[in-house]
Amino acid sequence: MTKTEQLPLAVHLPDDETFDSFYSPDNGAIVSQLKAFIETDDISNHGFYLFGQQSVGKSHLLHASSSYASRLGKSSLCISLSEISHLSVEVLTGLEQVDVICLDDLHLIAANEAWQQGIFDLYNRVIENNKKIILAGNNAANSLSITLPDLVSRIGWGYTEQVKPLPDEQKIQAIQQRARSRGIDMQDETVKFLLNRLSRDMKSLLESLDLLDKASIRAQRKITIPFIKEVLF
Repeated sequence: MTKTEQLPLAVHLPDDETFDSFYSPDNGAIVSQLKAFIETDDISNHGFYLFGQQSVGKSHLLHASSSYASRLGKSSLCISLSEISHLSVEVLTGLEQVDVICLDDLHLIAANEAWQQGIFDLYNRVIENNKKIILAGNNAANSLSITLPDLVSRIGWGYTEQVKPLPDEQKIQAIQQRARSRGIDMQDETVKFLLNRLSRDMKSLLESLDLLDKASIRAQRKITIPFIKEVLF
């Protein structure tokens, strides 16, 4: 990942949030579209907007997009507006020099006119410099409560895709796939126990998997239902 000198933050991508680790059969077409968007030098479209409810995988897709761009030798940046919207919009200065910019949590600037104008101006500079920007928010652009009509319109110029939530059966498979990538074999009944006892959103489930993975390494034990009870409850 490449960051600009104007951004005074240490931004790191999760190693396990790539396109390969994104398990979501219903959203498979979005992965293909994002890859094509990043790969091509099509000057007719510079923007891509992802929206969907919390914990459906939007952040994962942005991290994956930035990682994929880097693999292709392009400069990239991925950051959430939750990390920078308390700063001056001047922090966006120079980002139009980055090949692929990924900005998460667009809905957080709905009440901030200065940041809405800042994102709009950045979008225009991205177009002028023939770069790419990928944005994500919790609703369709016209339902974000953004008060700057020009920004809503600009978002609508690019590709727009809704990220659909996983049904429970696919959540089981997604967790098992992520576990296998760490060398962990989790049985169906073990994952179902997690689903029944914890919040069903994928972010919480994967955070729990991370805790269990670390605990199992320390204890040199397999992740079983009794072990889960010891660690999480």
